[in-house]
Amino acid sequence: MRSFSIVLLSLTTLSSHGFDLNLPFFSSPFQSTPSKTKTSNTPVVICPGFGNDEIDYLTPLDQPRESSLIAALERRGFENVYTIPLKRYEWIRVAGGLFDVPNFYTGNCLPTGLGYGWYVKRLKETVNQAYEETGEKVLLVGHSAGGWLARAAMGDGIWSDDISTKDRVRCLVTLGAIHKAPQDPNTCVTKGALLNTDVLYPGAFLKNDGIGYVSVGGCAVQGNNDKEEKEDLSNKSLEKADEMYSIRGEGSAARVAFNSYTAVAGEGALIGDGVVPFEWTQLDGSRQISLDGVVHSINEAGTTIPSDRWYGSESVMDRWMSAVMEEAGLEQ
Repeated sequence: MRSFSIVLLSLTTLSSHGFDLNLPFFSSPFQSTPSKTKTSNTPVVICPGFGNDEIDYLTPLDQPRESSLIAALERRGFENVYTIPLKRYEWIRVAGGLFDVPNFYTGNCLPTGLGYGWYVKRLKETVNQAYEETGEKVLLVGHSAGGWLARAAMGDGIWSDDISTKDRVRCLVTLGAIHKAPQDPNTCVTKGALLNTDVLYPGAFLKNDGIGYVSVGGCAVQGNNDKEEKEDLSNKSLEKADEMYSIRGEGSAARVAFNSYTAVAGEGALIGDGVVPFEWTQLDGSRQISLDGVVHSINEAGTTIPSDRWYGSESVMDRWMSAVMEEAGLEQ
């Protein structure tokens, strides 16, 4: 008891002389709340979706920069936003999977193989650049295919020979990403790369390493194969899109979605963001978010009509950003 009194007196004396007893050395062993990092210090790396160009996240469809995902992130305090340097024509490199014999023909390609390995490599290079320039772990924003390819890059937790993924990545948020293969894996256009990603690194695989996971999916379009079926045309961009679908003989947004959902999931009569069915966007073990009325990309599916209701729109971002801030341990 006398020893305890001496220790208590010593701590009181230190406190009275201006020593901060909240420093880690003096902290209670029962205090486990992690310190938070400011958004201004945290680099963001945007991982483009299949067919997307880096410019789609800067000046989408030749719209002003202020309408972009990058600008929306900057308005929320993120001062260091990177996008994987990628031109639209480079996606032809996916055809390199044809030479991945026999994996391409047996549906057993790896995400690091000839079809997608170039993307995974560039993603990691961009993350390394962001870390080296800021000294902070990265918030990954994976749009569409960029979401599952980011999971592939994060891998089994080993980033490189002497670096762990948890030392480079703070959190992964996926926007409209496909997180599982179709009901019949043999129909998957990735020829096994997506399936193997989910088999090798299932769900929020590195969550126990302290990496946050958030999966965001839109519920905007119900797939319907009826050529005459029309969606709610209260949205002007959707109304224009339906007019274009009609002219092209595709029927409506609902029918276009039906065909896309069938390709992704093996079933078309589902609800989703117009390209990916909602259920396929939700990663097991992650913080899961459903967004009514939100579509897949900067354009209405299959058109060049700009959309103001996609995941990265100014009016949509705050519907998922608060969850990301929490999972990533960030503060303004």
